[in-house]
Amino acid sequence: MSLKLNPNAIDPKSLGKVAVLMGGHSAEREVSLMSGQGVLEALLSKGVDAHAFDTAQQNLFALKEQGFSRCFITLHGRFGEDGTVQGALELLGIPYTGPGVMASSVAMDKTMTKRIWQAEGITTPRYVELPAGQWQEEHVERVIEQLGLPMIVKPPHEGSSIGVIKAMDADGVRKALQDVAQMDAAALCENLIVGDEFTCPVIGTGADAQALPLVRIMAPGEYDYQNKYFGDAVQYACPSGLPDQLERAIQQQALSAYRALGCRGWSRIDVMLRASDQTPFLLEINTAPGMTSHSLVPMSARASGIAYADLCLLILASASLDHVLPAQAAKG
Repeated sequence: MSLKLNPNAIDPKSLGKVAVLMGGHSAEREVSLMSGQGVLEALLSKGVDAHAFDTAQQNLFALKEQGFSRCFITLHGRFGEDGTVQGALELLGIPYTGPGVMASSVAMDKTMTKRIWQAEGITTPRYVELPAGQWQEEHVERVIEQLGLPMIVKPPHEGSSIGVIKAMDADGVRKALQDVAQMDAAALCENLIVGDEFTCPVIGTGADAQALPLVRIMAPGEYDYQNKYFGDAVQYACPSGLPDQLERAIQQQALSAYRALGCRGWSRIDVMLRASDQTPFLLEINTAPGMTSHSLVPMSARASGIAYADLCLLILASASLDHVLPAQAAKG
């Protein structure tokens, strides 16, 4: 275990009254409740004064009224992972876990994330974004010409693989666009990378950020929402089994991607390793990763010698604000 990740140096009592934000209004509410319950029980086991707080049932102003001093965000998807809750907590002056307002907002937009990564020279699959109203036949033909088949079609503002479709032919692309239209105002079409899938958690901020061991994901079929959280068909390997040099190269790319978006605290980067030439392609970043029994950040941390409860404590201790309000600065 790195000296930078030492949960024994954290006094749980110094963290004050903690709200574990969970539930919420997104399509990922069910997973969020599972993550939140796991984190809550872990923090309580470490002696933290932690309490459940469902943002769909309580107004965020209640956080101030009830005297909470920091928040552990286990909200997933829209209204929790997209900068909205982060902005509210900034105004309330309550430190929170994970990236700040801008980084959370950008990371939730898969297209914007890819634009930044491309500008920074980080390899990500070729893509075309089709706004609503540009899904006519000529647009479908143009996307197929640019990306080839099969391709991936997905909503750019959802997480947990919700709405991700592998389109095998032109009819599949048309159907996928219709399905995505029920979830988002745009569709992100990506070149399909054939190979093995991995994920790389990152913990920390700036120069102190560290990439944890890669987790290899082995799905017998589609690695979709159901398989991610509710089934046992998917197998995982950590250590990943990759050669050390290749694993370190992917970890370094994940760190670059994390820093390029201005992330802090923790996140998880999903990666495809192309079978034909072993080139890694970064798919997306999750700024409030799952913390359920099937989740991958705890699995990677465990391979580093960090138990689940200690991981929760480390993340909580990193809670911060983008900006300290003048009144708070005066108190400090």
